[in-house]
Amino acid sequence: MSIDWTQHRRKAHGLGRLQEFLKQIVYGGNDGIVTTFAIVAGFAGARADGVAQIGGLAVLVFGLANLFADAVSMGLGEFLSGRAQNDLYHNRREMELQAIAGDPEQERAELFTILCQRGLPPGEADKVTDILLRHPEMMADLMMTYEFGMHDPAEDSPAVNGLFTFGSFVIFGAVPLVPYFLFDPSQQTFVLSVIATFSALTALGLLRWHATAERMLRTVGETVALGASCAAVAYLVGWLVGG
Repeated sequence: MSIDWTQHRRKAHGLGRLQEFLKQIVYGGNDGIVTTFAIVAGFAGARADGVAQIGGLAVLVFGLANLFADAVSMGLGEFLSGRAQNDLYHNRREMELQAIAGDPEQERAELFTILCQRGLPPGEADKVTDILLRHPEMMADLMMTYEFGMHDPAEDSPAVNGLFTFGSFVIFGAVPLVPYFLFDPSQQTFVLSVIATFSALTALGLLRWHATAERMLRTVGETVALGASCAAVAYLVGWLVGG
């Protein structure tokens, strides 16, 4: 009987797309917020009198250009890294199959040691090793997981991962710029951008909390604190260089 494990995880274990692509959403979203706010904070920090002296148009132009350029870069980077990881997995797995065929005793000893280290009694580990040695494909999969720490990327789609990273970057990264679309540039607009940025970081932390069911204070606080630290550095650099 063949089972669609993706559908099984969603129906039997309640795992949705948020859990599947949490890494891409958090990575892209956090980088988008911080990167875009760095433009706003850099401009604000470069003038003691605030952003008004530089102009809101400059903030929007540089902010949007940076937003989409970095979003494309992040999405393509996720795609290329995923493809590279897939290629590396298949290359190492092929080498493992060749090692099993060419030196089965050595591979048997390695698998026996791994199973014992993971808690199987020697007698049972010996029996399991003999069984798996007769099924090299399954043995290679097990060795890839336990020896190399690599999971089978068959169900991963580098293109979809890249799209989620790109989308998360754009959606969350656009938030710090919203006040400059709605209001004339001023110190108050910058303050609203700061509030919007912290709101976006909080929302990202809540998404992470919802997906992982970990403690809300830790997930939200960690996300906000790290993002705020990066934003503070951007403002400080702008103040030191142009203040």
